[in-house]
Amino acid sequence: MELNPRRVALLVAANTALAPFAIDAYLPAMGILAESINASIHHTELSISMFLFGFAIGQLCFGPLSDRIGRKPVLLGGLVVFMLASLMITTVDSLTSLLVWRFIQALGGGACVVNSAAIVRDCFSGREAARVMSTMAMIMMIAPLVAPAVGSLLLYIAGWWLIFVFLAVYAAFLLWLLGTLLPETRDTSLPAASPRQVVRNYASVLRHREGMGYICAVAASFAGLFAFVTASPFLYLDYFSLSPGIYPVVFGVNVIMIALSNRVNIHLLRHRSPQQNLRLGLSIQLVAAIGLVLATALNIASLYVVVPLVMLFTGMIGLITPNAISSLLDHFGHMSATATALLGGIQFSCGALAGLMVGLFEVEHLWPMVLTMLAAALLGNIGVRQLTQDPLAP
Repeated sequence: MELNPRRVALLVAANTALAPFAIDAYLPAMGILAESINASIHHTELSISMFLFGFAIGQLCFGPLSDRIGRKPVLLGGLVVFMLASLMITTVDSLTSLLVWRFIQALGGGACVVNSAAIVRDCFSGREAARVMSTMAMIMMIAPLVAPAVGSLLLYIAGWWLIFVFLAVYAAFLLWLLGTLLPETRDTSLPAASPRQVVRNYASVLRHREGMGYICAVAASFAGLFAFVTASPFLYLDYFSLSPGIYPVVFGVNVIMIALSNRVNIHLLRHRSPQQNLRLGLSIQLVAAIGLVLATALNIASLYVVVPLVMLFTGMIGLITPNAISSLLDHFGHMSATATALLGGIQFSCGALAGLMVGLFEVEHLWPMVLTMLAAALLGNIGVRQLTQDPLAP
């Protein structure tokens, strides 16, 4: 099936934006939400990790189903679950009920988003796939840039519950948009995998040395990102005493950096391979993480030091993620949704674990965040350099 790359990027970006909206829109309301359910802000932040765990499981379960029955049935079914769970979150009155419904919401979200990269791979490959994914990621960056500001506005208008009503309305909009404009992209001539074959497919990805290197790069950078995202309500609202109205500004500059690096990535792909850009992004990310640790150790971690270093770290996602995913799927075009599901499962599990490391122990300092970001950057660099071929090697 022939599809315009720009149209594919727009539709898939609208779908993929569901996740950053679900994660970022309620961050400015974290303190008020914590008060309403009688929990600490650190424990309420664990709802981010619970969402990531559910998102990981949703991708692992529904990615292979997408390869079997098609993209659209799984995509639209996931949107219905997400929409209904979002409405139920508006009724929660305890930390436990919040965590349960966030998990169910994430299962639906995982079923939606696991299809995004698979749809691109159904239509494109190689450098073209990397360009489409970069365009998609750049468009998608509008969501986390806008989401905290939207959350702050809705919090001001009515309260934290209106944020989740908004998420339900956005899911309903996607049901109409994708149900109307997105055709089925899975090649129906491909054989459908049995459950036993799905397990073998997962095992084949796990045994693929180079593929696991690319998965390691995405998962590690994502873990570092969510060490920051999970800590950000405490970091900005409590530690640096910023207002909920200013929070979207200092959070949003990171999204702008990711969007800019995506543009740089598209430009560099004219002359460099995706693997070269991937290694460049990982190296810069490690430098930023070392800078954060040194600033904390030397007691100079002011707002004016932390914000630029976090911007540099998170900005490299635009060089790392699209190149790693396109490189991975070049090896698994015959089962792209399954490979994407395993990638997403590992990626979001690592993000959830990073969030747990930051929020579980209620340490009132920067150390949990900066050390987790450094560990993630080290893991990503080591994984890619040990498991993948050097793009400059003859």
